[in-house]
Amino acid sequence: MTRAAAPGLPSRHPLGVLLPAMYADDDFAQRFTAGLDIVLAAVLATLDNLPAYLDPRLTPADFVAWLGSWVAVDLDPDWPVELRRQVVRHAVDLHRWTGTARGLVERLWLCLGVHASIADGAGAIWSSSPDTALPGDPVTEVVVRVWPGRADVDVARVTAMVDAVRPAHLTCRVEALPGPPDEEGV
Repeated sequence: MTRAAAPGLPSRHPLGVLLPAMYADDDFAQRFTAGLDIVLAAVLATLDNLPAYLDPRLTPADFVAWLGSWVAVDLDPDWPVELRRQVVRHAVDLHRWTGTARGLVERLWLCLGVHASIADGAGAIWSSSPDTALPGDPVTEVVVRVWPGRADVDVARVTAMVDAVRPAHLTCRVEALPGPPDEEGV
């Protein structure tokens, strides 16, 4: 798509009618401003439609990556344009949950179309007394189990995505399963 001058695009705001009355019947002034109208028509049409450029559902396909850069989203150019639009639309939620099991599960589903379960340790507790022990044993490795959803599992892509968003102090292991894990998580 291009935002250059489109042949025959009329100006919604012709300059000739805005001139003072003494130029209303001046042929040269009207032809001169008509030439400017042709040049400015594409600019005015873009400005009139600016809200559509800022909406990932409506923006032209070549603007999706630019719009994604505003919300700090790295888009894979190999993804279909509709997937890139969805990732930009959900960027705030993805950022909000970055580094959590929920965020990783949602990111894997949205971006790669695979289901996931995360085994990440005992959790956290709240206490009003200092030096309260944390539940369970310390965890340094997270196990990410994935199985097909909308798409087949590509372990290399899943691993790359997990490594990009995991907390720095943890290591992650990705396991590909043929279907959902059973009750024991395997």
